[in-house]
Amino acid sequence: MVRLRAGIAVPRPLEAHLDIVFDKLLKGKAIPLLGSGANKCRSTRAHQDDVELPDGLKLAKQLAENTGYPPNAPVDLLRVSQYIAVTLGTGALYEDLHAVFDRAYGPNRLHEFLAALPEARRGRGVRPGGVIITTNYDDMLEAAFSRADERFDVLSYIADGEDVGRFMHRTSEGDGTVIAVANEYRGLSLSERTVILKLHGAVDRQDAARDSYVITEDDYITYLTRSDDSTLLPATLSAEISQRHFLFLGYSLRDWNLRVILHRIWERQLRGYNSWAVQLKPDELDQAFWGRRNVEIRDVSLDDYVDGLLRRLWGDEGASAA
Repeated sequence: MVRLRAGIAVPRPLEAHLDIVFDKLLKGKAIPLLGSGANKCRSTRAHQDDVELPDGLKLAKQLAENTGYPPNAPVDLLRVSQYIAVTLGTGALYEDLHAVFDRAYGPNRLHEFLAALPEARRGRGVRPGGVIITTNYDDMLEAAFSRADERFDVLSYIADGEDVGRFMHRTSEGDGTVIAVANEYRGLSLSERTVILKLHGAVDRQDAARDSYVITEDDYITYLTRSDDSTLLPATLSAEISQRHFLFLGYSLRDWNLRVILHRIWERQLRGYNSWAVQLKPDELDQAFWGRRNVEIRDVSLDDYVDGLLRRLWGDEGASAA
């Protein structure tokens, strides 16, 4: 992953690095892991009904309005959500969240790149399926795959109700199944369809009753104490995750839940797989944290990074037109 100079690990030049990452993504040997920052990538070919998804701070401010949230309290999504759940009930919180996410948020360049990979794999004689992991609640990835006419499966964490702690499997055709016994579940086809794994739940725009959000302080406590992905995910998916590199997009150490995700990912890997994180201007703590986990940081904007991947997929003209 890196060159050695006088015994010191030195990151490869960006273009050489992108060649390696694109090859791994194309062969299904690397898994993209999308954080909230991934939605800030530039949009393209916008549809008339597309609207802009609010980021975490904007969403927190929006949720705090007209709820009695203390005006001098920190406007943090976790705390605002907890306040609403405690004072108005989880039903009120879910209604507000559904109103935000039940809209046509257009896919951006990153989503479109990921949705174009299955066809590119077919063209090179590689299995079209793969895995994408996200902690976002929106359906922008699904929209990108639908626009590309690609079939997919969504596995989303169930955050409340009698099935809390399990995963819901939804197909691109809209069928839904709660995975009761993960090791016996055979409903996925990793070789043929992309699996979008939503670790913190998701909006369900067809049925609001199936919405699920790990978003309050209590939700995260429950998530950390009750969920164990190695036993809750189908065995074929767990095996796939344990044998892949990871490409972290839109994450920083401010996303404290990232550490939990990383721990669970790496503890199931029998052998080490070096990974990559795209993070502009990382501080010393970021560099030390990633470095201990054999994750190479690329100090570049997500827009420029995705542009580099698009050039390798479509060529210079296709990338600039995207």
